[in-house]
This record gives sequence, structure tokens and C-alpha cells, in this order.
Amino acid sequence: MGLTLTEKILNAHIVDGEAVRGSEIGIRIDQTLTQDATGTMAYLEFEAMGIPRVRTEKSVAYIDHNTLQSGFENADDHRFIGSIAKKHGVYFSRPGNGICHQVHLERFGIPGKTLIGSDSHTPTGGGLGMIAIGAGGLDVAVAMGGGAYYITYPKIVKVNLTGALSSWCSAKDVILEVLKRLTVKGGVGKVIEYCGEGVKTLSVPERATITNMGAELGATTSIFPSDEITKEFLKAQKREEVWTALSADPDAVYDEVVEINLSEIEPAAACPHSPDNIKSVSEIGNMKIDQVCIGSCTNSSLLDMLKVAHILKGKTVHPDVSLSIAPGSKQVLNMLAKCGALSDLIDAGARILESACGPCIGMGQSPNSKGISLRTFNRNFEGRSGTKDGQIYLVSPEVAAVSALTGVLTDPRTLGEMPKFELPEEFIINDNMVVPPAPESEAGSVEILRGPNIKPFPKTSPLEDEIECKCSLKVGDNITTDHIMPAGAKILPLRSNIPAISKHCFTVCDESFPERAESLGKSIIVGGANYGQGSSREHAALAPLHLGVKAVLVKSFARIHRANLINAGILPLTFKNEADYEKIAQGDDLKIENLIASVKEGKDIVIKNITTGEEIPCECDLSGRTKAIILSGGLLSYTKENI
Repeated sequence: MGLTLTEKILNAHIVDGEAVRGSEIGIRIDQTLTQDATGTMAYLEFEAMGIPRVRTEKSVAYIDHNTLQSGFENADDHRFIGSIAKKHGVYFSRPGNGICHQVHLERFGIPGKTLIGSDSHTPTGGGLGMIAIGAGGLDVAVAMGGGAYYITYPKIVKVNLTGALSSWCSAKDVILEVLKRLTVKGGVGKVIEYCGEGVKTLSVPERATITNMGAELGATTSIFPSDEITKEFLKAQKREEVWTALSADPDAVYDEVVEINLSEIEPAAACPHSPDNIKSVSEIGNMKIDQVCIGSCTNSSLLDMLKVAHILKGKTVHPDVSLSIAPGSKQVLNMLAKCGALSDLIDAGARILESACGPCIGMGQSPNSKGISLRTFNRNFEGRSGTKDGQIYLVSPEVAAVSALTGVLTDPRTLGEMPKFELPEEFIINDNMVVPPAPESEAGSVEILRGPNIKPFPKTSPLEDEIECKCSLKVGDNITTDHIMPAGAKILPLRSNIPAISKHCFTVCDESFPERAESLGKSIIVGGANYGQGSSREHAALAPLHLGVKAVLVKSFARIHRANLINAGILPLTFKNEADYEKIAQGDDLKIENLIASVKEGKDIVIKNITTGEEIPCECDLSGRTKAIILSGGLLSYTKENI
């Protein structure tokens, strides 16, 4: 029996455990990436481990999230990350060099390698044939120190692509179709592997768009084969020497198979407020719009920008529409400038933003009140844009550009036959905004530059045998990390300061939560299904940790957030019977006894609701390693004990 591509790469990197579906494995990590919103905490954690130099093949620190410097905080963080990167062997991508996933695809990604990043859209690297996984900052810190990264050996879903995309239909429409079929919960515990003759019709940037938004499926990662198209992309980036041909065996066996005929794909949109709320553009109709934003790690490649420039050339943005465009990297922006396409964008009335995440994370460009905004981004969670009642639709660059001209949602197929867009035979290569680390012999003299907003990792303590406290908050299904720890220009600068950022924890759901949780001293949060979907931000675990949250009890967890809770030493519990969710109300007094023995022996944990007299059986599905992490009080304590 042959192997899938996922199995080939994972099996070659296993250092702990066995290649058995559903069992825990530890894999060797070849590369890591961080970004500035999560990076400061990751490097503080790396420092706390006491390891002088990273032990990966390549680690890169990117500055792309907190680039709006309205105070000293972001600038101080950038300076700190730059200095710690120089000292500890990390390459430093300076502000202005571009979005981490776009730059990593261009300059550092290698087929067949493993990559984890402290950003949930790290699976973008799957477009090159990498196993690229989003993770919490502490997991990335451990990997930088040479430790294994642990996951559950995934199920593998084959998405068999046939046919070819029609004019003005795009890779974005492909991943929206996958989301429509599988939903935001459909990829949990799975890797999405793209196969079939249709793969050959997609460029590397198009593949990367698809793997990027695989994060919205809840998938561990997504991956394409590494073929001649991959080789041509790497050759154009003057990195042909890193190319390897990689694909699944013809007789590989998959857990599920999804058939998609690319010829049948049509322009679509993810409607408010979920990436899987998919309708076709024709189904929605000519809806009046207020804003268009083009960019993000999903759709900011040179190929995307050239299509947008072609659509806008010689025309003017509709007077009722604000159009902003953020090229994904310095390389993309430079090439647009040199070929004249940037002039076409400016002439049309587009507002050119810097090569950074920007509005995708609520960092500027918030729409007007109740404004309808078309965005080429990957998430449209309520309030993420910075406007509470903003109506965010996720669309392709083609839909976004033509709609910016008409003032209404418009099917780009009205433009007729699409001209052929091809990637250049050579990209402009100028890595002068990537600072290499100091030689190891000079690292001792490098000073770490710390600003006053940078606070230490919050203190943790070993698991208590008994927890008696109140339910400080009860929430419903599909709670995102944006609900738990909001993004945006006001809050993101506090990412290095857990006490300060904790004051915003869950305020989207309940403005009184931070004060209530802190006054209680310790508490338990209760939630519904798919709790913690979205970003990899470990702050969604560290802020509750600071506020005294001892356990989170839900119907089901999103993968990364559950791992982050364990890393923070917070007990992740699931209802044995989902109907028991109704048996706890916010404010109820709860009690858990014999915790240490229950965790060690893998027994069900019973929560006693003192207020109602109910007893609620819960599961705490932990492996030998994660049991030890919880018992130690978190991954940092565990790592120090076992380093």
C-alpha cells in the first residue's frame, strides 16, 4: 500500500511516537517563523529556556502585524525582536519587507521540510509542498530550542482536482468551495492534500492561497505536491537548488476523498460572519458596497496584483467606494513599480498600503458604520475589521477589483475572456531587508533591547488536586480567538504585556468579564462547540491564565487553542454528554476533586455543580506528555524540568 504525500513527510520527521492515526507523534521541525504580534512572547519564552542558539535549519522573525506605530509599544517590540534574533541565531525580516507567509513562500520555504509558525496561516507553505503548521508561540520556542512539535497523527483528506478554472474564476473560489462543503469544523484533526490533474493548472501562488485558507477549515495543515510548476517558481526566485519532486504514491489510501471539478467553480463570497457562510456572487446579486480591501497573506502575490492592475487600468474607483491595496511583500511592490502596474493602481484611485497585514487584523481601514466591505482576506469574524457592525464579505481579488469600479458586488465574468497572466521567469531578488544573525562567536556581546511595555511570561503553578470556584463566563458555539482576545490597533500593541492585554479578554462577549474574573481569583469558563477557532494567538490562553482561569469546559475545541491552553497549564475539559452544557450557568459554584489522580490515570473528571447539585462527567483527553505538561503547570515549566 502506497503512502500519501503527508505520510511521507511526517514519517520522515517522526522522533517520538508511531505513524498511527489518532496517536500522538513528535516531529522534528526544520524551520520556524514568528510574527511581531506573537513573536515577543515567543522569544521571551525561548529566553526563559536558557538555550543560547536556535537549533533549527532556519528560523525567521517577521515584522508584519503591529506596523501601525501610534505609540512606543510596537516600535519597542520590533527593536526587542531584532536584537534577540541577532543574538540567538534568527533571521530578522524588517518592517516593510512584507507579510511573513508571502515572504517565506518567496525566499525560505523548501519542499519536503517541516515548518511551524506562531501564526495560524503558516499552512501557506503547503503551496510549496511543505508540512507547514500554525502553532502557539511556546510550541515555536520549544522547536527553536531543538524540541519536537507534537500533534495527533492526522486523518488525510484527498481533494481530487480535475478540469481547469474558467476565466476570472480563482484559487480563492476553490477554497471557498471547500469551506462550503466541509465547514469551519470539517478539517479538525485532518490534513487536506490536493491531488489530481487539476493541480497542474494552478501556479504556486494559487496553491498557496488554497492552503492558506485551509486554516479556516480547522485543519492541521494543507499541502500540494512539489512538481515542475514548483520547480519553475523556485527557479524564478533563484532557489532552484532546494527543489525536490514530491507526490503521493498512485496507490495511496486516504481517509476521505472530495471531488472538485475546477471547470465548475464560479465566483463566490464568504458572507458575514463566518468563512464557511458561502454563496455565489450571482446568488447574492448586485449588493451596494462601501469599501474594498485587497491584500493579506491569502491574496497579495504578484499574480493577484497583476490581475487587479489589469482590471483597474484606465478606470476610476466608484465614488462611493474606498479601495485600499496592500502588496504582500517588498518584492511584489517593487515588481509592480518596475512594470508600471503600480501606476495603474494609483491612477485608478487605490490607496496603497504598506506591505503588511494591515486591515486583515483590524490594523487600520475599518469600514464605516454598518459598512459593506469586500475583502480578499481569510476571516470575517464579527468585529474583526474594527467596526462592530461592519459587514465583511471574503472574495477573490478579481471580484474585489471589478466591484470597486462598479460600486456593487459584481461577477468578474462580465469582463469577458481573461487574458493570460504568467509569473515572470525571474523575480527581483533583493534580501537587503532580511538581517542575518550575528555569528555565534559574537552573540555574547549583543545587547537585548527591552522597552517598558515588555513584561515577563505569566507565572504558572503545578496542577492543584482540587478546584473550587465559580463559572466566570458561559459562551456558545464557534467562539473564536478574536472573541477571547481581540485584535485591532488599540489592543495589538499590548501583546507583550499580558497584565494589560488581559483587561480586554472576552470583552467582545462580556465587557465585565476581566474585572469579574480577576476579582474571583480563580474560575472556570464554559463554552460550546469548536471553542477557540481562528488565530494561533496564545494570548487567548495567557490572558485567561493571568485572570485566574483554571479550566475551560466545552463541547469541543479547535486544535491550536486547545494546545495553547495545555501549554499555559489550563485544564482543557470536554462534556462527556453535550446535553450537560445546559446544566451549568454563569455564576454557578463548581467543584472538581481528585484531579491529579484523574489526570495521571486518564479517568473521567466529575464537576460538581454546588449551586444545583448536579454532577457532570467530563473528559480530559491527554497523552502521557500532555499529562505531564498539565501536572507541571504548563509547557514552560515542563521544558525547564526536562531540557
